[in-house]
Amino acid sequence: MKPGSYWGMRMRGQTGFFDIDERLRELSAKGDELERLNALVDFEVFRGDLKRAYRARTDREAVGRLSITC
Repeated sequence: MKPGSYWGMRMRGQTGFFDIDERLRELSAKGDELERLNALVDFEVFRGDLKRAYRARTDREAVGRLSITC
């Protein structure tokens, strides 16, 4: 097999199928601050405001001359 061929060799820099799950487990074991914050704050309270703000922003961006690409 040639070096760098796909079959039988691990690809460098590529995330494996279970690598992300393993990384999240490691963070949880170390005491992930975001998990703690998520337990304290009900982020659903902000959902309506965020949707309205996002909608208003995208509506403003749609105004004006359309760009033409060839």
